[in-house]
Amino acid sequence: MSTGLDAVPLAPRHLPLLGHTVALLRDRPGFIASLPGRAGLVRLRLGPHTMVLVCDPALVQEVLREDRTFDKGGPFFDRAREAVGNGLATCPHGRHRRQRRLCQPAFRPARLPDYADAVTSAAYETTAAWADGQVVDVNRSMLAIANRTLATTMFGSRLPDATTRRIGEDAETIMAGAMRRMLLPAPFDRAPTPGNLRFRRARARLLETVREVIAAHRTGGAGHRDLLSDLLLAAEPDGPDDGPAGLSDQEVADQVLTFFIAGTETTAGLLSWVLYELARHPEVQDRLHAHVTRVLGGRPPRAADVPELTYVARVVDEALRLHSITWLVTRTVTRATTLGGTHLPAGTTVALSQYAVHWNPLVHPRPRVFDPDRWAGRPADRTSFIPFGSGPRRCIGDRFALQESALVLALLIGSWRFTAVTDRPARTALSAACVPRDLRLRLEARPASPGRP
Repeated sequence: MSTGLDAVPLAPRHLPLLGHTVALLRDRPGFIASLPGRAGLVRLRLGPHTMVLVCDPALVQEVLREDRTFDKGGPFFDRAREAVGNGLATCPHGRHRRQRRLCQPAFRPARLPDYADAVTSAAYETTAAWADGQVVDVNRSMLAIANRTLATTMFGSRLPDATTRRIGEDAETIMAGAMRRMLLPAPFDRAPTPGNLRFRRARARLLETVREVIAAHRTGGAGHRDLLSDLLLAAEPDGPDDGPAGLSDQEVADQVLTFFIAGTETTAGLLSWVLYELARHPEVQDRLHAHVTRVLGGRPPRAADVPELTYVARVVDEALRLHSITWLVTRTVTRATTLGGTHLPAGTTVALSQYAVHWNPLVHPRPRVFDPDRWAGRPADRTSFIPFGSGPRRCIGDRFALQESALVLALLIGSWRFTAVTDRPARTALSAACVPRDLRLRLEARPASPGRP
């Protein structure tokens, strides 16, 4: 027998008009992680939006698996579409299968080695000016590496540094603006406030840059082995029933915006959290350095080394669990259904958060402890570990992101030791992604570091 939405408990710390916005702004991960013990489903109010947060891991998998019933929508994806259009990550179910088929060749495993040199080159260029004893803005440096990497792998030829920086800055502005706009009632998101104006200018400028690069590729991009060329050449010769055989210019632009914004802020955030935890756990950092030295023997990392960097993978997985970059996503119920014994009418907004699963002590003992060895000797369970989502909408760039993170981390740890400059915990930036704000660490040059290729 099913119950109605009224039977779903309302999360605590609810305020009139604001709902749970204040609680989330103060501590997004902690507040969400406190809810699974109350029920498998919890009602959450985010400003003007009421949604049902799914806390039970099995029910989370059901929502992710049934993407026709639980389609991408609600405040998170409504704002995401404002930023990147209807790309692969944001498009509704009716467009997704075709787009996935057309984009898949750019991310097949055989292509990953082609992108490895861009990763290591970007890391060397970004860290070339680092010096022993220097205090660095970690997230800014990791953003520079991610921006340079994706600019090269996406567009093939080297973009001017000023253009790459502007793309990265615009992407960062868009992510921060999307967060603010998700919390605002509809009339205010159209007001000419400084934040809204910055968002619109950044989005227009980034879209114009992308269109210019696409046009240049169409006229002179033959023979390039890059992501954009794969998208431009993508076609289904048999003629699918759900759309044209290839991607239109607008669809290509939406994919580029999606990959660039998703592939820079998230990867930079992940690497920043890894270095933050290594600075707080020097014994793990020393063990990681010994492992990298043993595998690489003092040379720079290559794509072929990634499967052998097993402890690097454990450290990255644990950072992904403890510091999930995506703090909340929403779905819209397209037809009346039942979830966990609760009747959900069509139009209901359902919310998912990795923190509700990754910080659940029944799923991961000692969930707030950084412990890479929890992954020793066992593969990550796709039910209890979902940093890239699951089901048909699982992130298409997951292997790309893991390879990039492993290569950058191996290179950095081979050359530098990172130490904390304060005992204060890192703060999370006000952004659509859970990334550290103003994270600074001190550098210590290691006596033997891999030379540049």
